[in-house]
Amino acid sequence: MHWTDTHCHLYLQQFNEDRTQTITRAFEQGVRRIILPNIDRTSIDDMLQLEAAYPGHCFAAMGLHPCSVKADFEEELRVVEEWLQRRPFVAIGEMGTDRYWDTTFWEQQLEAFKIQASWAKSLDLPLIIHCRESMDETIELLEQLQDGSLRGVFHCFTGTAEQASRIEALGFYVGLGGVTTFKKAGMERVVPYLNPERILLETDAPYLSPVPYRGKRNEPAYIPLIAQRVAALMDMPLEQLSKQTEENVQRLFFSKKQ
Repeated sequence: MHWTDTHCHLYLQQFNEDRTQTITRAFEQGVRRIILPNIDRTSIDDMLQLEAAYPGHCFAAMGLHPCSVKADFEEELRVVEEWLQRRPFVAIGEMGTDRYWDTTFWEQQLEAFKIQASWAKSLDLPLIIHCRESMDETIELLEQLQDGSLRGVFHCFTGTAEQASRIEALGFYVGLGGVTTFKKAGMERVVPYLNPERILLETDAPYLSPVPYRGKRNEPAYIPLIAQRVAALMDMPLEQLSKQTEENVQRLFFSKKQ
């Protein structure tokens, strides 16, 4: 069985001591592809170096994380735009909205979202959307922007079945990660009702490790643990989930929209 970690910040300093070993462990667990969403201008060099070191396995996305949207967000977006014009990326992201840490720059977050969504349309690229404590607002914004040309994934999905239905109706996917394994997360009330053709698997490493590693550093090798939980909740053979999610990854990130 093969897997793809569709959201992993493997370029961060938490992996500086054992990055090579971490990737080796991922390969040993069948995780053959790792998508690397950007954060802001400070993460670009390390992300691209990692992609260059593992061609065909690590794939960079380019975007501005909502928690990095500050007063100078237009300058940050200029850097993103320059990179998007310079070379190919598999997606625009990590981008989105966040009302958890700070709402000081909420209006700027919305503007940054709209700008990056417009680039996704013009470049025919999917969006990797972050929306912490802001899912309804983000879905509503996307419903306004969707003209049939947008596609992407709501990363780290922890919402309701109704929210998932609205996301799927927009032609978007939901990314399931370590939270799916948490006993008190309530995902057992949601995952069984998801469309298998609209789910992706992710770690968000180094964050949000699945059980039994909760509280420790996350890594791509834990994708099969997340997959086992998802397969059990969906009453689906693990092999079928592997095949389906790999088809979903290929469709979203590695095929041009038809």
